[in-house]
Amino acid sequence: MAMILVIEDEEVLAKNMARYFEKLGHTVEVAHTGPAGVEAAGRAMPDVAIVDFQLPGMDGLEVIRALRRMDAQVSIIMVTGHASVPMAVDAMKAGSMDLLTKPVSLANLKAVVDRALAERGTRLALAYYQKKEADQSSLEALAGESPPMRALRQLIQTLAASEPNDGSPVAPILVLGETGAGKELVARACHYAGPRAGAPFVEINCAALPAHLVEGELFGHEKGAFTDAQVRRIGLIESADGGTLFLDEIGELDLALQAKLLRVIENLRVRRLGAVQDRQVNVRIVAATNRDLDLLVESGRFRSDLLYRLRVLQINIAPLRARGDDVLLLARRFAAQVAARYGKKPLDLDARAQAALLAHDWPGNVRELRNVMERAVLLCRGELLGADDIGLAPARTQPAASASASDEGGSTSLEAIERSHLVRALEQSQWNVTRAARMLDISRDTLRYRIDKHGLQRPGGMES
Repeated sequence: MAMILVIEDEEVLAKNMARYFEKLGHTVEVAHTGPAGVEAAGRAMPDVAIVDFQLPGMDGLEVIRALRRMDAQVSIIMVTGHASVPMAVDAMKAGSMDLLTKPVSLANLKAVVDRALAERGTRLALAYYQKKEADQSSLEALAGESPPMRALRQLIQTLAASEPNDGSPVAPILVLGETGAGKELVARACHYAGPRAGAPFVEINCAALPAHLVEGELFGHEKGAFTDAQVRRIGLIESADGGTLFLDEIGELDLALQAKLLRVIENLRVRRLGAVQDRQVNVRIVAATNRDLDLLVESGRFRSDLLYRLRVLQINIAPLRARGDDVLLLARRFAAQVAARYGKKPLDLDARAQAALLAHDWPGNVRELRNVMERAVLLCRGELLGADDIGLAPARTQPAASASASDEGGSTSLEAIERSHLVRALEQSQWNVTRAARMLDISRDTLRYRIDKHGLQRPGGMES
Protein backbone atom coordinates (compact mmCIF):
# COMPACT_ATOMS: atom_id res chain seq x y z
CA MET A 1 0.00 0.00 0.00
CA ALA A 2 1.10 3.59 -0.63
CA MET A 3 1.52 6.84 1.25
CA ILE A 4 -0.79 9.45 -0.33
CA LEU A 5 -0.63 13.17 0.43
CA VAL A 6 -3.76 15.24 -0.24
CA ILE A 7 -3.14 19.01 -0.43
CA GLU A 8 -6.63 20.51 -0.76
CA ASP A 9 -8.11 23.65 0.86
CA GLU A 10 -11.73 22.39 0.64
CA GLU A 11 -11.86 20.47 3.92
CA VAL A 12 -14.91 18.32 3.03
CA LEU A 13 -13.38 17.21 -0.28
CA ALA A 14 -10.03 16.53 1.37
CA LYS A 15 -11.72 14.46 4.10
CA ASN A 16 -13.69 12.43 1.51
CA MET A 17 -10.51 11.70 -0.47
CA ALA A 18 -8.66 10.64 2.67
CA ARG A 19 -11.46 8.37 3.89
CA TYR A 20 -11.84 6.78 0.42
CA PHE A 21 -8.15 5.88 0.01
CA GLU A 22 -7.78 4.77 3.64
CA LYS A 23 -10.58 2.23 3.04
CA LEU A 24 -8.52 0.92 0.13
CA GLY A 25 -5.62 0.29 2.54
CA HIS A 26 -3.48 3.33 1.80
CA THR A 27 -1.98 5.69 4.38
CA VAL A 28 -3.21 9.26 3.81
CA GLU A 29 -2.02 12.61 5.13
CA VAL A 30 -3.98 15.84 4.53
CA ALA A 31 -2.84 19.48 4.32
CA HIS A 32 -5.01 22.51 3.58
CA THR A 33 -2.40 25.10 2.53
CA GLY A 34 0.57 25.12 0.15
CA PRO A 35 3.27 25.58 2.81
CA ALA A 36 1.63 22.98 5.07
CA GLY A 37 1.58 20.55 2.14
CA VAL A 38 5.28 21.05 1.42
CA GLU A 39 6.09 20.57 5.12
CA ALA A 40 3.99 17.38 5.24
CA ALA A 41 5.73 16.05 2.13
CA GLY A 42 9.13 16.53 3.74
CA ARG A 43 7.94 14.59 6.78
CA ALA A 44 5.84 11.83 5.20
CA MET A 45 7.71 11.28 1.89
CA PRO A 46 4.56 10.37 -0.10
CA ASP A 47 4.40 8.03 -3.07
CA VAL A 48 1.57 10.06 -4.64
CA ALA A 49 0.57 13.69 -4.02
CA ILE A 50 -2.86 15.06 -5.01
CA VAL A 51 -2.46 18.84 -5.28
CA ASP A 52 -5.17 21.49 -5.71
CA PHE A 53 -4.31 24.43 -7.96
CA GLN A 54 -5.74 27.24 -5.82
CA LEU A 55 -4.15 26.97 -2.38
CA PRO A 56 -3.53 29.52 0.39
CA GLY A 57 0.10 30.60 0.75
CA MET A 58 1.37 28.97 -2.49
CA ASP A 59 -0.37 28.03 -5.70
CA GLY A 60 -0.41 24.45 -6.93
CA LEU A 61 2.41 24.96 -9.45
CA GLU A 62 4.75 26.26 -6.76
CA VAL A 63 3.85 23.31 -4.56
CA ILE A 64 4.53 20.85 -7.37
CA ARG A 65 7.96 22.38 -8.06
CA ALA A 66 8.80 22.20 -4.33
CA LEU A 67 7.73 18.53 -4.17
CA ARG A 68 9.82 17.72 -7.22
CA ARG A 69 12.88 19.30 -5.61
CA MET A 70 12.36 17.10 -2.54
CA ASP A 71 11.73 13.82 -4.38
CA ALA A 72 12.09 13.38 -8.13
CA GLN A 73 10.25 10.03 -7.92
CA VAL A 74 7.00 11.24 -6.32
CA SER A 75 3.95 11.00 -8.60
CA ILE A 76 1.88 14.21 -8.62
CA ILE A 77 -1.75 14.68 -9.71
CA MET A 78 -3.16 18.21 -9.97
CA VAL A 79 -6.88 18.97 -9.51
CA THR A 80 -8.51 22.29 -10.35
CA GLY A 81 -11.92 23.85 -10.84
CA HIS A 82 -10.74 26.04 -13.73
CA ALA A 83 -8.78 23.88 -16.13
CA SER A 84 -7.38 25.28 -19.36
CA VAL A 85 -4.86 24.17 -21.96
CA PRO A 86 -2.18 26.66 -20.78
CA MET A 87 -2.69 25.52 -17.19
CA ALA A 88 -2.36 21.87 -18.20
CA VAL A 89 0.87 22.66 -20.06
CA ASP A 90 2.27 24.54 -17.04
CA ALA A 91 1.28 21.69 -14.72
CA MET A 92 3.04 19.11 -16.88
CA LYS A 93 6.16 21.30 -17.12
CA ALA A 94 6.17 21.69 -13.33
CA GLY A 95 6.07 17.90 -12.89
CA SER A 96 2.43 16.82 -12.70
CA MET A 97 1.64 13.52 -14.39
CA ASP A 98 -2.07 14.34 -14.87
CA LEU A 99 -4.64 17.11 -14.48
CA LEU A 100 -8.20 16.45 -13.25
CA THR A 101 -11.10 18.92 -13.27
CA LYS A 102 -13.44 19.43 -10.30
CA PRO A 103 -15.87 18.03 -9.40
CA VAL A 104 -13.58 15.00 -9.17
CA SER A 105 -15.05 11.51 -9.29
CA LEU A 106 -13.34 9.38 -6.63
CA ALA A 107 -13.44 6.41 -8.99
CA ASN A 108 -11.64 8.40 -11.69
CA LEU A 109 -9.17 9.68 -9.12
CA LYS A 110 -8.50 6.11 -7.99
CA ALA A 111 -7.80 5.05 -11.59
CA VAL A 112 -5.22 7.84 -11.96
CA VAL A 113 -3.64 7.02 -8.57
CA ASP A 114 -3.42 3.33 -9.51
CA ARG A 115 -1.71 4.25 -12.77
CA ALA A 116 0.67 6.57 -10.92
CA LEU A 117 1.61 3.81 -8.48
CA ALA A 118 2.15 1.31 -11.29
CA GLU A 119 4.40 3.72 -13.18
CA ARG A 120 6.28 4.54 -9.99
CA GLY A 121 6.84 0.84 -9.33
CA THR A 122 8.19 0.38 -12.85
CA ARG A 123 10.54 3.35 -12.45
CA LEU A 124 11.82 2.10 -9.11
CA ALA A 125 12.33 -1.43 -10.45
CA LEU A 126 14.21 -0.08 -13.46
CA ALA A 127 16.36 2.12 -11.23
CA TYR A 128 17.07 -0.89 -8.99
CA TYR A 129 18.22 -3.10 -11.86
CA GLN A 130 20.25 -0.28 -13.42
CA LYS A 131 22.00 0.31 -10.10
CA LYS A 132 22.55 -3.42 -9.64
CA GLU A 133 24.08 -3.69 -13.10
CA ALA A 134 26.25 -0.65 -12.45
CA ASP A 135 27.43 -2.07 -9.11
CA GLN A 136 28.27 -5.42 -10.68
CA SER A 137 30.12 -3.67 -13.53
CA SER A 138 32.06 -1.12 -11.48
CA LEU A 139 35.81 -0.96 -11.04
CA GLU A 140 35.38 -2.74 -7.70
CA ALA A 141 34.06 -5.75 -9.60
CA LEU A 142 37.55 -6.15 -11.10
CA ALA A 143 38.83 -7.93 -8.02
CA GLY A 144 42.52 -8.41 -7.37
CA GLU A 145 45.43 -6.77 -5.61
CA SER A 146 48.23 -7.91 -7.91
CA PRO A 147 50.20 -5.17 -9.73
CA PRO A 148 48.56 -6.00 -13.11
CA MET A 149 45.06 -5.58 -11.63
CA ARG A 150 45.88 -2.34 -9.82
CA ALA A 151 47.35 -0.97 -13.04
CA LEU A 152 44.29 -2.17 -14.98
CA ARG A 153 41.84 -0.33 -12.70
CA GLN A 154 43.90 2.85 -12.89
CA LEU A 155 44.06 2.65 -16.69
CA ILE A 156 40.30 2.09 -17.00
CA GLN A 157 39.60 5.08 -14.76
CA THR A 158 41.83 7.26 -16.94
CA LEU A 159 40.45 6.07 -20.28
CA ALA A 160 36.80 6.14 -19.21
CA ALA A 161 37.04 9.83 -18.38
CA SER A 162 38.57 10.74 -21.74
CA GLU A 163 35.83 12.66 -23.56
CA PRO A 164 36.48 15.36 -26.21
CA ASN A 165 35.34 18.88 -25.41
CA ASP A 166 34.71 19.92 -29.01
CA GLY A 167 32.04 17.35 -29.94
CA SER A 168 34.43 15.33 -32.09
CA PRO A 169 34.25 11.51 -32.13
CA VAL A 170 35.35 9.92 -28.89
CA ALA A 171 38.29 7.55 -29.21
CA PRO A 172 37.36 3.85 -29.18
CA ILE A 173 38.85 1.42 -26.68
CA LEU A 174 40.35 -1.93 -27.70
CA VAL A 175 40.38 -4.63 -25.01
CA LEU A 176 42.73 -7.57 -25.56
CA GLY A 177 42.99 -10.68 -23.46
CA GLU A 178 42.81 -14.45 -23.46
CA THR A 179 39.53 -16.35 -23.38
CA GLY A 180 37.83 -16.02 -20.00
CA ALA A 181 40.10 -13.21 -18.78
CA GLY A 182 37.19 -10.81 -18.23
CA LYS A 183 37.05 -8.67 -21.36
CA GLU A 184 33.30 -8.02 -21.03
CA LEU A 185 33.71 -6.98 -17.39
CA VAL A 186 36.46 -4.56 -18.40
CA ALA A 187 34.26 -3.13 -21.16
CA ARG A 188 31.42 -2.57 -18.69
CA ALA A 189 33.82 -0.94 -16.22
CA CYS A 190 34.97 1.43 -18.98
CA HIS A 191 31.33 2.48 -19.41
CA TYR A 192 30.26 2.73 -15.76
CA ALA A 193 33.46 4.43 -14.56
CA GLY A 194 32.99 7.43 -16.85
CA PRO A 195 30.51 10.18 -17.70
CA ARG A 196 28.43 7.82 -19.89
CA ALA A 197 27.40 5.66 -16.92
CA GLY A 198 23.78 6.85 -17.02
CA ALA A 199 23.42 6.19 -20.76
CA PRO A 200 22.85 2.83 -22.52
CA PHE A 201 25.44 0.05 -22.58
CA VAL A 202 24.68 -2.07 -25.65
CA GLU A 203 26.62 -5.19 -26.54
CA ILE A 204 26.81 -7.54 -29.49
CA ASN A 205 28.89 -10.67 -30.02
CA CYS A 206 30.21 -10.46 -33.57
CA ALA A 207 30.90 -14.20 -33.61
CA ALA A 208 27.40 -15.21 -32.50
CA LEU A 209 25.51 -13.89 -35.54
CA PRO A 210 25.92 -14.66 -39.25
CA ALA A 211 27.55 -11.82 -41.21
CA HIS A 212 24.31 -10.97 -43.07
CA LEU A 213 22.51 -10.46 -39.74
CA VAL A 214 25.23 -8.44 -38.02
CA GLU A 215 24.82 -5.51 -40.43
CA GLY A 216 21.10 -5.26 -39.73
CA GLU A 217 21.71 -5.53 -35.98
CA LEU A 218 24.32 -2.78 -36.01
CA PHE A 219 22.76 -0.30 -38.43
CA GLY A 220 19.05 -1.14 -38.37
CA HIS A 221 16.79 -0.88 -41.40
CA GLU A 222 13.85 0.99 -42.87
CA LYS A 223 10.52 -0.64 -43.64
CA GLY A 224 10.75 -2.43 -46.99
CA ALA A 225 14.56 -2.39 -47.08
CA PHE A 226 14.42 -6.13 -47.81
CA THR A 227 11.81 -8.87 -48.07
CA ASP A 228 11.20 -9.46 -44.36
CA ALA A 229 11.54 -5.81 -43.28
CA GLN A 230 7.91 -5.26 -42.31
CA VAL A 231 8.64 -2.43 -39.87
CA ARG A 232 11.42 0.09 -39.27
CA ARG A 233 14.07 -1.11 -36.83
CA ILE A 234 16.64 0.98 -34.99
CA GLY A 235 20.12 -0.55 -34.99
CA LEU A 236 22.30 -1.14 -31.97
CA ILE A 237 24.57 1.78 -32.80
CA GLU A 238 21.62 4.18 -32.62
CA SER A 239 20.31 2.42 -29.51
CA ALA A 240 23.62 3.13 -27.80
CA ASP A 241 23.45 6.86 -28.62
CA GLY A 242 24.99 8.80 -25.76
CA GLY A 243 26.46 5.63 -24.27
CA THR A 244 28.69 2.71 -25.20
CA LEU A 245 28.53 0.03 -27.89
CA PHE A 246 30.51 -3.08 -26.95
CA LEU A 247 31.62 -5.20 -29.88
CA ASP A 248 32.83 -8.53 -28.51
CA GLU A 249 34.93 -10.77 -30.76
CA ILE A 250 35.67 -7.88 -33.12
CA GLY A 251 38.16 -10.10 -34.95
CA GLU A 252 35.23 -12.08 -36.39
CA LEU A 253 33.61 -9.03 -38.04
CA ASP A 254 33.13 -9.26 -41.80
CA LEU A 255 35.52 -7.13 -43.90
CA ALA A 256 32.69 -5.16 -45.52
CA LEU A 257 31.26 -4.30 -42.11
CA GLN A 258 34.71 -3.32 -40.89
CA ALA A 259 34.74 -0.53 -43.48
CA LYS A 260 31.31 0.72 -42.37
CA LEU A 261 32.31 0.55 -38.70
CA LEU A 262 35.42 2.61 -39.45
CA ARG A 263 33.20 5.25 -41.05
CA VAL A 264 31.02 5.39 -37.93
CA ILE A 265 34.06 5.78 -35.67
CA GLU A 266 35.46 8.55 -37.86
CA ASN A 267 32.38 10.76 -38.27
CA LEU A 268 29.77 9.44 -35.80
CA ARG A 269 27.16 9.03 -38.51
CA VAL A 270 25.11 5.90 -39.23
CA ARG A 271 22.78 4.98 -42.09
CA ARG A 272 20.05 2.36 -41.72
CA LEU A 273 19.65 -0.24 -44.46
CA GLY A 274 17.31 1.19 -47.09
CA ALA A 275 17.71 4.78 -45.87
CA VAL A 276 19.02 7.69 -47.93
CA GLN A 277 20.17 9.91 -45.08
CA ASP A 278 22.73 9.50 -42.32
CA ARG A 279 21.90 10.02 -38.66
CA GLN A 280 24.25 11.64 -36.17
CA VAL A 281 25.10 9.58 -33.09
CA ASN A 282 27.29 10.06 -30.04
CA VAL A 283 28.59 6.65 -29.10
CA ARG A 284 31.81 5.24 -27.74
CA ILE A 285 32.89 1.92 -29.25
CA VAL A 286 34.61 -0.60 -27.03
CA ALA A 287 35.89 -3.62 -28.96
CA ALA A 288 37.34 -6.82 -27.54
CA THR A 289 39.02 -9.93 -28.90
CA ASN A 290 41.28 -12.80 -27.92
CA ARG A 291 42.63 -12.99 -31.48
CA ASP A 292 45.95 -11.53 -32.65
CA LEU A 293 44.69 -8.69 -34.85
CA ASP A 294 48.16 -8.08 -36.33
CA LEU A 295 48.18 -11.62 -37.70
CA LEU A 296 44.64 -11.12 -39.05
CA VAL A 297 45.85 -7.95 -40.81
CA GLU A 298 48.79 -9.85 -42.32
CA SER A 299 46.45 -12.56 -43.61
CA GLY A 300 44.04 -9.97 -45.07
CA ARG A 301 41.16 -10.78 -42.70
CA PHE A 302 41.19 -7.50 -40.78
CA ARG A 303 41.55 -3.94 -42.05
CA SER A 304 44.76 -2.27 -40.95
CA ASP A 305 43.13 1.19 -40.90
CA LEU A 306 40.41 -0.05 -38.54
CA LEU A 307 43.03 -1.65 -36.28
CA TYR A 308 45.00 1.59 -36.11
CA ARG A 309 41.82 3.51 -35.20
CA LEU A 310 40.73 0.97 -32.58
CA ARG A 311 44.19 0.87 -31.04
CA VAL A 312 44.26 4.54 -30.04
CA LEU A 313 43.27 3.46 -26.51
CA GLN A 314 44.22 -0.13 -25.72
CA ILE A 315 43.78 -2.26 -22.62
CA ASN A 316 45.68 -5.52 -22.20
CA ILE A 317 44.27 -7.90 -19.57
CA ALA A 318 46.88 -10.03 -17.84
CA PRO A 319 46.04 -13.75 -17.78
CA LEU A 320 45.08 -15.24 -14.43
CA ARG A 321 48.33 -17.21 -14.18
CA ALA A 322 50.24 -13.89 -14.12
CA ARG A 323 48.24 -12.47 -11.20
CA GLY A 324 49.74 -14.39 -8.29
CA ASP A 325 47.61 -14.60 -5.15
CA ASP A 326 44.63 -13.05 -6.95
CA VAL A 327 43.76 -16.67 -7.76
CA LEU A 328 43.05 -17.36 -4.08
CA LEU A 329 41.17 -14.09 -3.62
CA LEU A 330 38.90 -14.86 -6.56
CA ALA A 331 38.48 -18.50 -5.53
CA ARG A 332 37.23 -17.47 -2.09
CA ARG A 333 34.90 -14.88 -3.60
CA PHE A 334 33.40 -17.40 -6.04
CA ALA A 335 33.06 -20.01 -3.28
CA ALA A 336 31.16 -17.52 -1.10
CA GLN A 337 28.86 -16.54 -3.96
CA VAL A 338 28.05 -20.17 -4.83
CA ALA A 339 27.47 -21.09 -1.19
CA ALA A 340 25.06 -18.18 -0.74
CA ARG A 341 23.20 -19.01 -3.96
CA TYR A 342 22.67 -22.65 -3.02
CA GLY A 343 22.05 -22.06 0.69
CA LYS A 344 25.23 -23.84 1.80
CA LYS A 345 27.48 -22.78 4.67
CA PRO A 346 30.58 -20.74 3.73
CA LEU A 347 33.64 -22.85 2.93
CA ASP A 348 37.32 -21.91 3.03
CA LEU A 349 40.30 -23.53 1.28
CA ASP A 350 42.72 -25.88 2.98
CA ALA A 351 46.48 -25.69 2.32
CA ARG A 352 46.52 -28.39 -0.38
CA ALA A 353 43.62 -26.75 -2.23
CA GLN A 354 45.43 -23.41 -2.17
CA ALA A 355 48.60 -25.01 -3.50
CA ALA A 356 46.65 -26.73 -6.29
CA LEU A 357 44.98 -23.47 -7.31
CA LEU A 358 48.30 -21.60 -7.40
CA ALA A 359 50.04 -24.36 -9.37
CA HIS A 360 47.37 -24.59 -12.10
CA ASP A 361 48.06 -22.79 -15.39
CA TRP A 362 44.41 -21.62 -15.86
CA PRO A 363 44.13 -21.71 -19.65
CA GLY A 364 40.46 -20.70 -19.26
CA ASN A 365 41.37 -17.88 -16.87
CA VAL A 366 38.74 -16.41 -14.52
CA ARG A 367 35.86 -18.19 -16.26
CA GLU A 368 37.54 -21.56 -15.66
CA LEU A 369 38.22 -20.69 -12.01
CA ARG A 370 34.57 -19.73 -11.44
CA ASN A 371 33.34 -23.03 -12.87
CA VAL A 372 35.89 -25.02 -10.86
CA MET A 373 34.81 -23.34 -7.62
CA GLU A 374 31.11 -23.89 -8.32
CA ARG A 375 31.68 -27.59 -8.82
CA ALA A 376 33.90 -27.79 -5.73
CA VAL A 377 31.38 -26.09 -3.42
CA LEU A 378 28.50 -28.24 -4.67
CA LEU A 379 30.41 -31.51 -4.22
CA CYS A 380 32.23 -30.71 -0.95
CA ARG A 381 31.10 -32.74 2.05
CA GLY A 382 33.64 -31.51 4.61
CA GLU A 383 34.30 -28.33 6.55
CA LEU A 384 36.99 -27.09 4.13
CA LEU A 385 37.49 -27.26 0.38
CA GLY A 386 40.33 -29.66 -0.31
CA ALA A 387 42.44 -30.48 -3.35
CA ASP A 388 40.18 -33.45 -4.13
CA ASP A 389 37.14 -31.15 -4.12
CA ILE A 390 38.91 -28.72 -6.46
CA GLY A 391 39.67 -31.62 -8.79
CA LEU A 392 42.44 -30.00 -10.85
CA ALA A 393 44.69 -32.20 -12.93
CA PRO A 394 48.36 -32.13 -11.89
CA ALA A 395 50.55 -29.73 -13.83
CA ARG A 396 52.03 -31.25 -16.97
CA THR A 397 55.81 -31.45 -17.21
CA GLN A 398 57.43 -29.67 -20.11
CA PRO A 399 59.36 -31.99 -22.47
CA ALA A 400 61.93 -29.29 -23.11
CA ALA A 401 62.58 -28.67 -19.42
CA SER A 402 65.98 -30.33 -19.38
CA ALA A 403 67.18 -28.37 -22.39
CA SER A 404 65.83 -25.16 -20.92
CA ALA A 405 67.50 -25.88 -17.63
CA SER A 406 70.90 -26.32 -19.29
CA ASP A 407 70.38 -23.04 -21.17
CA GLU A 408 69.87 -21.26 -17.86
CA GLY A 409 72.92 -22.67 -16.12
CA GLY A 410 71.13 -25.61 -14.55
CA SER A 411 68.15 -23.68 -13.14
CA THR A 412 64.88 -25.61 -13.28
CA SER A 413 62.60 -22.85 -12.02
CA LEU A 414 59.44 -22.10 -14.00
CA GLU A 415 60.59 -18.51 -14.54
CA ALA A 416 63.93 -19.67 -15.99
CA ILE A 417 62.26 -22.21 -18.28
CA GLU A 418 59.80 -19.65 -19.58
CA ARG A 419 62.55 -17.08 -20.14
CA SER A 420 64.62 -19.61 -22.06
CA HIS A 421 61.68 -20.47 -24.36
CA LEU A 422 61.07 -16.79 -25.04
CA VAL A 423 64.73 -16.07 -25.84
CA ARG A 424 64.98 -19.10 -28.15
CA ALA A 425 61.83 -18.12 -30.09
CA LEU A 426 62.91 -14.49 -30.39
CA GLU A 427 66.38 -15.46 -31.60
CA GLN A 428 64.98 -17.91 -34.15
CA SER A 429 62.62 -15.21 -35.49
CA GLN A 430 65.39 -12.57 -35.44
CA TRP A 431 63.38 -10.72 -32.78
CA ASN A 432 60.30 -10.37 -34.95
CA VAL A 433 57.58 -10.34 -32.28
CA THR A 434 54.79 -11.40 -34.63
CA ARG A 435 56.65 -14.47 -35.89
CA ALA A 436 57.88 -15.37 -32.40
CA ALA A 437 54.33 -15.21 -31.04
CA ARG A 438 53.18 -17.51 -33.83
CA MET A 439 55.94 -20.01 -32.99
CA LEU A 440 54.96 -19.98 -29.31
CA ASP A 441 51.24 -20.20 -30.15
CA ILE A 442 50.40 -17.13 -28.07
CA SER A 443 49.11 -13.67 -28.99
CA ARG A 444 51.46 -10.84 -29.84
CA ASP A 445 50.28 -8.86 -26.80
CA THR A 446 50.86 -11.82 -24.47
CA LEU A 447 54.40 -12.14 -25.83
CA ARG A 448 55.06 -8.43 -25.30
CA TYR A 449 53.78 -8.77 -21.74
CA ARG A 450 56.19 -11.65 -21.08
CA ILE A 451 59.10 -9.80 -22.74
CA ASP A 452 58.51 -6.90 -20.36
CA LYS A 453 58.04 -9.30 -17.44
CA HIS A 454 61.48 -10.86 -17.99
CA GLY A 455 63.15 -7.59 -18.97
CA LEU A 456 64.26 -8.96 -22.35
CA GLN A 457 65.80 -6.61 -24.91
CA ARG A 458 66.97 -7.17 -28.41
CA PRO A 459 70.78 -7.02 -28.65
CA GLY A 460 71.67 -3.62 -30.08
CA GLY A 461 68.11 -2.21 -29.92
CA MET A 462 64.46 -2.77 -29.08
CA GLU A 463 62.39 -5.67 -30.37
CA SER A 464 60.31 -5.14 -33.51
